[in-house]
Amino acid sequence: MARSSQTYIDSFLKDFGERHAAEPEFVQSVREVAGSLGGLLDKHPEYQDAAILERISEPERLIQFRVAWTDDAGKVQINRGYRVQFSSLLGPYKGGLRFHPSVNRSVLQFLGFEQIFKNSLTGLWLGGAKGGADFDPKGKSDAEVMRFCQAFITELANYIGPDTDVPAGDIGVGSREIGYMFGQYKKLAGEFHGSLTGKGVDWGGSNLRPEATGYGLVYFVEAMLQERDDSLDGKTVAISGAGNVAQYAAQKALQQGATVLTMSDSDGTIYDADGIDNEKLQYIMKLKNAERGRIREYANKYETAEFKEGQAPWGVKADVYLPCATQNELDEAGAKQLVVHKPLIVAEGANMPTTPEAYQVLRQAGIAFGPGKASNAGGVAVSGLEMAQNSSRTQWSHEDVDERLQSIMQDIHAKCVKYGKDDTGATDYVRGANAAGFQRVAQAMLSQGIV
Repeated sequence: MARSSQTYIDSFLKDFGERHAAEPEFVQSVREVAGSLGGLLDKHPEYQDAAILERISEPERLIQFRVAWTDDAGKVQINRGYRVQFSSLLGPYKGGLRFHPSVNRSVLQFLGFEQIFKNSLTGLWLGGAKGGADFDPKGKSDAEVMRFCQAFITELANYIGPDTDVPAGDIGVGSREIGYMFGQYKKLAGEFHGSLTGKGVDWGGSNLRPEATGYGLVYFVEAMLQERDDSLDGKTVAISGAGNVAQYAAQKALQQGATVLTMSDSDGTIYDADGIDNEKLQYIMKLKNAERGRIREYANKYETAEFKEGQAPWGVKADVYLPCATQNELDEAGAKQLVVHKPLIVAEGANMPTTPEAYQVLRQAGIAFGPGKASNAGGVAVSGLEMAQNSSRTQWSHEDVDERLQSIMQDIHAKCVKYGKDDTGATDYVRGANAAGFQRVAQAMLSQGIV
């Protein structure tokens, strides 16, 4: 006979935490999902009987490999490369590659675990995976980045393919890195096919892919506001980060009539009381993408801006906050700063940028919170659409992809409401996203047997 769901979850998390004690990010992500499944497990005791949680929390395969390459001085460099193929229940493994010094097994397992449910929420046929290396592209020449990417994908090539595992980009992996890896993979495979997504539009990529995560985040926020008969028009928005997600979240927020007040990088935050308009945003895009400069330079160019060295945007008053930089960037202290301003919404553009302690602060303050597995699913959604275009050797228009992206994000929001609304009419988006994503995976696991 199945135990009560809470007893079962507590026992599972205790065992899991002990087994993965050296992997704190991974434990955090599993705890976050499992902790919100009590109601679903009460309704479906068969999930407990079939050990769904125990099985889905262990990756199907974890690949680690050496990446050897030479720098411009001719010196041999060594990095560690990884691919965590977490779940193929719903389709080919799908998830980004991250090149950053912080990459390790714990970080990639947390990202891969999150990816399972994010991909599930899109409704597309996508499994969950993540990968990368502890390589830092910053300060490297194009030739060094090319040599590293070629060495990396040469080691990974035997484990990926259009019907097996389709990596994409993530932190440190943009169009340049995807291009170098695709070129080398194509040479090794002797075929031109959709083995990676995020490709250039002229050679197999999808329109709107660079914008997808940021645009999707804003579409999800709009759906959250529409749920309360409101909109982004006239709202103020504070954004952390200045990379791809932050840039396009800012762009779409401006299109929706909002005023963007902040962006940031690891040096600190720029606050522009007059708003970061489209012209200023174009300057940031050039600064960060082409010149690879620092966000502080914005304050040197625009007199209306203030650079807050070493600070995050959470002390700035805004209606909506979008953490778009990296994991665990919004901590308890930041959340306490933020709630003083009584914002309407906090929605994650990065993967797990909010610590559990910060989330509790937001929850107790009654602030609507969009978790990353729902709110930043736009990127993988358009990657899935890129896979579909590759399979049919066609390319959809910008407008067609945008329409499909909006539909997917609205559908994800509807699932969160369906599984997360309580008797008072309030929606717990964390519980809703976790339960909706988990149920689709659990049903597939039951149907496919113990494999």
